[in-house]
Amino acid sequence: MSHLAPTIHEIEARLRAALPIASITVRDDSAKHHGHAGAAAGGGHFHVSVVSTAFAGKGRLARHRLVYDPLCDWIPARIHALSIDARDPSESS
Repeated sequence: MSHLAPTIHEIEARLRAALPIASITVRDDSAKHHGHAGAAAGGGHFHVSVVSTAFAGKGRLARHRLVYDPLCDWIPARIHALSIDARDPSESS
C-alpha cells in the first residue's frame, strides 16, 4: 500500500473529533484490493463501524454523510473506498 493512504488511527481521530462516538472500529482492507486501480494510485480501502448518538433519527444516507464529511479531503486520493456501518446506540448489539 502506498504512503498516501491514511492510517486507521488518523481516520479514527478525525471521526472522533467530528462526532460523539460511543464506539468505533476502523479496518484497513487495502491488502484485499492489491492491484486494483485505486490501490495502485495510493488510495486505501477501509471499513468503518461506528456507533454515535449523532445518527439517531437519521436515514442511511445522512449517517454516511456524517462519516464522509470529516474525511472528504482524503477522498479519492488517500481513501479510494470506504465501507460504512453507522448505528445509533439503540441499534448497536
